[in-house]
Amino acid sequence: MAGRVKEKVAVITGGANGIGASAARLLAAEGAHVILVDLDEESLRKTSAEIGAQASYLVGDITEKATAKAYVAKAQKKFGRLDIALLNAGVEGPYGTISEVPVASFDKVMAVNVRGVWLGLASVMPAMKDTGGSIVITSSIGGLRGRGGWAAYTASKHAVIGLMRSAAMEGAPHRVRVNTVNPAPIHTRMIQSIDKAMGVPADNTGQSSARLARIPLHRYGDPDEVAAMMLFLASDESSYCTGGVYVVDGGVTAT
Repeated sequence: MAGRVKEKVAVITGGANGIGASAARLLAAEGAHVILVDLDEESLRKTSAEIGAQASYLVGDITEKATAKAYVAKAQKKFGRLDIALLNAGVEGPYGTISEVPVASFDKVMAVNVRGVWLGLASVMPAMKDTGGSIVITSSIGGLRGRGGWAAYTASKHAVIGLMRSAAMEGAPHRVRVNTVNPAPIHTRMIQSIDKAMGVPADNTGQSSARLARIPLHRYGDPDEVAAMMLFLASDESSYCTGGVYVVDGGVTAT
């Protein structure tokens, strides 16, 4: 077993599927104990079983303060510490102009994507105060640019970059590092949902030719490629990295 995060304890929200599940598998392979948090109990159970003894899980709604307190308490009770938090859970919301999207839909996107991160930070940072740690927030290239039809999602992903920068300043005296990872289109349920909502046809690889034309590497990313960046930021290899925005985007933001 490799050991880039050997014996470290990690909480991963949105850990049942997609990027979160890939990150859980990679961190566990590198020696970490991982606690997966999600509402999808069936997928949580499956991913946890796949990883094995190094994984456990908690079913919970990250928009609730009790859930954030519960996953921190679970880490502390089981392992006596918390070293890594991947605040990864997120939703895309419906496609539509600002005037078309219902207020309730906007509120849901902000609750999951922003409130969930805020509550995570509020519970995780005190737990890391004495020992230090690394927090990685999943934003998006949508947090770096605008996109018509996805205003709520775009606003939420801009917002978590602001949260990250403030948290990085607050955490620095305690050796708590905070960064964001900002993916472009990644082969996950979310990008399939987004492409479908926009009426963008996909080829037999699940990729949209219209979208590929805007990606210099001319392909969607793999969740494991985002997980690799998360591992770097979670590990001591990134010990001088905090307050940063790290894109995994195939060159999209260079255009």
